[in-house]
Amino acid sequence: MYWEQEIETIDRKSLAKLQASRLAATLEQAKRSSHYGGLFERTGLDTARIRSAADVEMLPLTTKEDLREQWPYGFLACSRDELVRMHSSSGTTGRATVIFHTASDIAAWTDLLARSMYMTGMRRSDVFQNMMTYGLFTGGLGFHYGAEKIGALVIPAGAGNSKRQIQLMRDFDTSVIHIIPSYALHLSTVFTETGVDPRRDTRLKIAFLGAEPHSEKMRLKIEEFYGFKGFNSYGLSEMNGPGVAFECPEQQGMHIWEDNYIVEIIDPETGKPLPDGQEGELVLTTLRREGMPILRYRTKDLTRILPGPCPCGRTHRRIERIKGRTDDMMILKGVNIFPIQIEKKLMEIPGVGTNFQIILDREGYNDSLTVKVEIKGEFFGGDLRELEALRRRVVEELRSDILITPHVDLVEPDSLPKSEGKAVRVIDNRKE
Repeated sequence: MYWEQEIETIDRKSLAKLQASRLAATLEQAKRSSHYGGLFERTGLDTARIRSAADVEMLPLTTKEDLREQWPYGFLACSRDELVRMHSSSGTTGRATVIFHTASDIAAWTDLLARSMYMTGMRRSDVFQNMMTYGLFTGGLGFHYGAEKIGALVIPAGAGNSKRQIQLMRDFDTSVIHIIPSYALHLSTVFTETGVDPRRDTRLKIAFLGAEPHSEKMRLKIEEFYGFKGFNSYGLSEMNGPGVAFECPEQQGMHIWEDNYIVEIIDPETGKPLPDGQEGELVLTTLRREGMPILRYRTKDLTRILPGPCPCGRTHRRIERIKGRTDDMMILKGVNIFPIQIEKKLMEIPGVGTNFQIILDREGYNDSLTVKVEIKGEFFGGDLRELEALRRRVVEELRSDILITPHVDLVEPDSLPKSEGKAVRVIDNRKE
């Protein structure tokens, strides 16, 4: 058993007391870092006045830029001798950020992943195939440790090598996988090409989908093909990695584990807190980290806290599926567009494949939007009129949703690039 019933169904009053106690300890630990210690001294902030989660608004927000400026040890709140591991962000939008962990930090993170995985139905009798990249990326090792905590047999397959992944599933009766959504769709084409039916020829029953935003349409498409339940997970390296929030069997939002994090939703423009139910930027404060506590971190992820209790009985609040990121938002001709909007629409169109790419260019003084879309192979080498009809439909469907007329290029399956297993969604040539 790994059901932490007492903490997962804790009443809100007791949870608030637990958060207050852990916040006080976190603030004392944070003072030991040169960043927060210096910041509190310069601003004259008396942390003793911060007595509850509601008081965190008194603290300054922390940004990714702060982490980069304090590279590498400015946020470290303990001796380097106490550290056992370092993880890092990808650094695709600038210098990478690094997070340091003590043994206690790793144990707390492992508990969160085990709690999350057990919640979805995973048990020690399962065989868990981890199809994520291992190394500085947090997803691989985080889930690996959580699965071992439950007692499941772990296959550390790593990313890529699709035919070998399928063979491992069949040879060792894999029942649970951890996979990137776009790779799950790509792998479905390999299943089809090799004549293997995952519903008939494997014992897959659960998939943990994460590491990139994906729409409900994409989740349903994946579930329909494989015949398993796909659970959305949320995390970021600055907050340990995966396990910050996770879907329960109700699949109605992700429970954010409030015994480990204080959650806020703020207006991304003003920084002001927003009430439950209103969409804004997710801000998180760690409550169980010794090596590198982080206060009021601006995740840049857009979501909202879902009002009301979850039917599953867990009392930790839920956040909605991530809509996008404040820095993923594209503005063309005064219109705000998120890549996930385009994904949702494409997933509704018959004949469209599993991958797409958005290219932004500047032509003179005008911005243009091109969407390259992989389509099913049968359209190539056939009637060109059918191909053109599909292209026109994609244009019209996208225009009706994003209010911009895009250029649309239809390309063959598996012709668009990927990076470390993730689909490369946006190329913005306007920044060059």
